[in-house]
Amino acid sequence: MKMIVAIIRPEKFEAVEDALAEKGYIGMTVTEVKGRGVQKGIKLQYRGSVIEVDLLHKIKLEIVVDDENVDEVVDIISRNARTGRHGDGRIFIMPVEKSIRIRTGEVEKQ
Repeated sequence: MKMIVAIIRPEKFEAVEDALAEKGYIGMTVTEVKGRGVQKGIKLQYRGSVIEVDLLHKIKLEIVVDDENVDEVVDIISRNARTGRHGDGRIFIMPVEKSIRIRTGEVEKQ
């Protein structure tokens, strides 16, 4: 099993969520986060003065899938979250050693 963590633009979340659900990937954890990448935030013009926004609003998705589904899920997220501009986000893939269902105590090991 692998955990896919994707940091994406908030306005792209619905498209990503719908595309994942269409392929049967409905279980996920979604968190509203703030962050910045190599662009170090953005500068906005407001009433004649420049305002620097250091941390930008993002959505963090966490999805655990079987190893054989990782490439498909990453492709779905990438295609639906991409705008081609700085700040589109990042995808991280991490191993999951064990999963325990709290309700039943069922254990699923890697």
